[in-house]
Amino acid sequence: AFSTTRQGGVSTGDAYASFNINPYCGDAAESVEANRALLCQTLGIDDSHLVMPHQTHGIDSRIISAEFCALPASVRAMILEGVDAVMTHEKGLCIGVSTADCVPVLLFDPVHQAVCAVHAGWRGTVARVTHKAVVDMKTAFGSLPADLKAVIGPAISMSAFEVGDEVYEQFAAADFNLDRAAERREKWHLDLALLNRELLVQSGLDEANIKLSGICTYNRCDQFFSARRLGTESGRIYNAIMIEG
Repeated sequence: AFSTTRQGGVSTGDAYASFNINPYCGDAAESVEANRALLCQTLGIDDSHLVMPHQTHGIDSRIISAEFCALPASVRAMILEGVDAVMTHEKGLCIGVSTADCVPVLLFDPVHQAVCAVHAGWRGTVARVTHKAVVDMKTAFGSLPADLKAVIGPAISMSAFEVGDEVYEQFAAADFNLDRAAERREKWHLDLALLNRELLVQSGLDEANIKLSGICTYNRCDQFFSARRLGTESGRIYNAIMIEG
């Protein structure tokens, strides 16, 4: 499991330099392709085995099978349109989600040898996308929450994540416990990583099996992409997990 940094690629310009493999954020297509090739070479996989959905801050998930890799690239893109969680139990398939302040959650079931990558922005967190992913893994692979191991990757910290009253009220209306995850300054600040950690615990994961990176993308935008610092037209971190085969 890993999260890419901004270093080591060929993308140019302050907003994209230099390692970005996301084709949906305005970067030059040739740079994205070259960076994908670099990552595939590092991982020792074919490009068709590098899976990245086009996320829409929803809760839909997809199971990625071995047959998926044999489909034309255009069909694979259609299958991954509007998807915010991907999962597989195939070896040698690298599945991941893109973030630039949102919360990436990577799940591993060592019993059934299955993995899942989840994208949780504030909208997805309110909709409990992380909980749904745990449920979907149980349906797809028989994964038991108590067996799952989770890593919450680089994301914006509470001190940097300022939101309007309307966002705070959506979390309050959805019955989230905001005692530790929200703080009122001039505006509300939310801890999205903590909120997703709590969703994992509520879903049945053992707290000892949940690791937080503790890296703030906003404060570390020299190393990780941050949409709040660089703008939405900027590169993305690729947060991925793979069962080596």
